[in-house]
Parts: sequence; structure tokens; C-alpha cells
Amino acid sequence: MELRHLGDSGLVVSAVGLGCNNLGRPGTAAESLAGSRELVSAALAAGVTLFDVADVYGAPRGRSEELLGQALAGRRDQAVIATKFGLDMQGSNGPDFGARGSRRYVRLAAEASLRRLNTDWIDLYQLHRPDPGTPLVETLSALDDLVRDGLVRYAGVCNLAAWQIVDVGWTTRTERVGPMVSTQNHYSLLERAIEREVIPAAQRFAMSVLPYFPLANGLLTGKYARGEAAPDGSRLAGRQRMLADAPWDRIEKLAALAEDRGVDLTTLAIGWLASRPAVGSVIAGATTPDQVSANAKAATWRPSADDLVAIDAISPPPRR
Repeated sequence: MELRHLGDSGLVVSAVGLGCNNLGRPGTAAESLAGSRELVSAALAAGVTLFDVADVYGAPRGRSEELLGQALAGRRDQAVIATKFGLDMQGSNGPDFGARGSRRYVRLAAEASLRRLNTDWIDLYQLHRPDPGTPLVETLSALDDLVRDGLVRYAGVCNLAAWQIVDVGWTTRTERVGPMVSTQNHYSLLERAIEREVIPAAQRFAMSVLPYFPLANGLLTGKYARGEAAPDGSRLAGRQRMLADAPWDRIEKLAALAEDRGVDLTTLAIGWLASRPAVGSVIAGATTPDQVSANAKAATWRPSADDLVAIDAISPPPRR
């Protein structure tokens, strides 16, 4: 597994990370602690070091953090834990008064995540979504305080538009607070919109991109087909509208290209993302150890120049 620095920081992560939103997910093998341990063990065995979770993941909220912390017991030093704050925890972190970017709440949320994760530090603490009611400099300053206090090692952001990334980068520099090393955004072969403005903005401020939904909710795994119902127990089971509206022409052409290159569709999708110059680590979710291993292995495939031309012809980049 290739290891990479996030931004221009000293934080090193694997080229593929494990998205931990499935830990504790009802109806999956990862619902139990035993299942979660199997996922985490498979990830570590495959060379995955980055485990991405959030305080809102799980039922009840916070359950995914709890399971990740328990699954990493005795091997915490082998993992880079990334978690997030800023969405409605419905009181699980205490009252937030609608100000989830405030200095008060950022500290409360971090301390609650540390307890659930059963760890003394968070490697990457990310603002899940901006708080429009709190000055940006207050949120960034609160994150900087957590870093200075040793509770957090590095900080990042998620789901920001390009102008917001520029605002973050400019504010950290002018206010002399710690930089954000990464931005997590929706990015896949079926969703390339961030290439227009978000990625250039991130690169301007030395922030790595952490793509989520790299397999487009499973549409890029090869398990679904045009006109067929989703397999029982799969992510899209019962979501016929999403299947009906999927861009099947593109998906089928990408699958054919993958077959022509001697790889599966998952490998094409993750390998292509991992090859993008701004990408730090591809956040790929999984519910079974086999899926974890396949996602990790996919990062070892690299598209050639001809492959990139063929991919762009099928799934073109956004117009600038």
C-alpha cells in the first residue's frame, strides 16, 4: 500500500482509507463488534492506515466511533483516526444551541469523540459542514487550540465549496492559526464536478483531497445492472429510483473499458481516483473483509496515459 502525506504536512496516510460509516450498520456483518473487528483487521492487514469516521455515524449516533475505538484496542498506534464534527448530534454531545462551529461546541464535540473512540488523540479532526452562524475564524481558532493542547494532531474540512476553501486557506494564513491539511468531498468517475474549482482551490492552499463515495453508492462495483433489481442486502436494495436514474450508458462503457484492461470496475474507479494528483487517500466504505481487501488492492492499479484519455471520453471532466 502506497503511503502519502496530506497536503504539505507530516501526516502520512494510506492511498486508500476505510470509511467507517458502516460500523454498526443494521443488517450488515459490521453491525456487531465482532464484525467491526474483522473489517478493521482486514484493513490493517491490507496496509490501510486511515480510518475515517464521524460523530454522527451509527445508530444511536456515535456508535460507529465506539466500535472503531473498540476494534482498534491494543493497536491504536497502527491507525490514523479521522473523525468529524458539526452535524446535529441530537444532544449526544450536550446542547449545541445551533452553533456547532462555536469554540464551546468544538471542544465539547472533540472531548466526546475522544471518549467514544477510547483514545487520547484524534489524528485528523474535520469540520463536517460549515456553521453559517459562527465566524469562521472562531472555528479555525478552536481547532488550533485543540492541536496545541495535544488532543488533535491535524485539522481538515469537508463539503466546502471552492470559495469556502479559499476563505479557510486565507484565514488560517492571515490569522496565524494552524492550516487545514485536507478537504473531503464527493468525487468519483460519475461525479467530477470538484475538478472545476474545488481541486484547484485545495491545491492552491496545499490541501489534499479525500474523495468519498468513490464507488458512487455501489454503482461502480459491478454488482448492479440496468433494468435489474438490486441484490437483497445491498446498499441500493429498495432504492429503485436511484437505480432507474443511474447513468447506465457511462457505467456500462466504464465496465467494458475495465474488462478490456483486465481489471474489474471497482479497480478502475479506485485506481483512477488514487492516481489523481490532488488526492491524498480514497475513502472507501465496506461491510465485509473481502470488500476491504478488494478496495485496498485497487489502489495498486494505475491508469496509463491512454487509459486516462479513454476514461475522459466516457466520463468527461467538467467544463472550465
